[in-house]
Amino acid sequence: MGTIKNAFNYFCNYNPHLTLEQSVEYFSILGGIEESIELDFFDNVFSMVENNFVQNFSKFQHLVSPSYLLDTPYRDVLMAVARGDGKFYAVLKKARLSEGLGEEIIQELISLNILYIEQTRERPLKIHPKHKLKKELRSYRVQDKLRFVQPFMRFWFGFVTHYREELSRGESRPFLENFEKHYERLRTLVYEQLCDDLLLKYYESRSPLLSSGSYWDQHSEFDILAVTRDKKLILGECKYKDRKICKNELNKLKDKALQSGIPVDIYALFSKSGFSNELLSIKDKNLLLFDLNDLKMLLD
Repeated sequence: MGTIKNAFNYFCNYNPHLTLEQSVEYFSILGGIEESIELDFFDNVFSMVENNFVQNFSKFQHLVSPSYLLDTPYRDVLMAVARGDGKFYAVLKKARLSEGLGEEIIQELISLNILYIEQTRERPLKIHPKHKLKKELRSYRVQDKLRFVQPFMRFWFGFVTHYREELSRGESRPFLENFEKHYERLRTLVYEQLCDDLLLKYYESRSPLLSSGSYWDQHSEFDILAVTRDKKLILGECKYKDRKICKNELNKLKDKALQSGIPVDIYALFSKSGFSNELLSIKDKNLLLFDLNDLKMLLD
């Protein structure tokens, strides 16, 4: 829990001319290589990506270190992590690796500080050896997730590597079209991770969190599930959208919690663009609302 606060803080201090919104967007692509790039204040994200990763493709490819990560089977594993949900065995399947070899490669990538494991908090479906599972659950596996340490590496293997041949020839259209179509995935995960750090900070002086992070089970996935020292369970939803969150989002979150059997004490909503008047008018100590400006709590 709390994996990117320091990296984001460093990025913001290194680029003090950026707004908070720009910092989140640029960090989701450049986090970890900020010292290797000059950001033009007038660039938007798409022109920045075109100016750097199309026109200077080979320069940035050299930032992927060690260089053998660009080759099979490392590349296949990293692309599978970057382009999927990160579930451990799903990554191995997508990369077409046996579990034995795949686990070895992943351990190496962890030791290189390229990946880390976000451990599942889902309970095993089988409580004891003689426990009979329903037929539809017998193939289900409780899995950890693999995450990138640096946002830049996730961007590279999620968006750039697939188009390396075209980009090395100066052909940019397929890469740029794919980036525009799927870019939201990059900033959404980074925003969720920052919101998790924000919740940690918020509760530091209240009832410190014993655990936090995303949560997934056989029914649903949740952006944040946290437990305070006084055993309150917090369920959080993060929305990085250009519109306000409405009460309907809270109701959907409550329905998902019910389906997964999660006994929630406090709901926390995080929104880039704020909240509807209906949500803001709810006076409930068990509902927490955070907007983009609250991320300033993470900055020294």
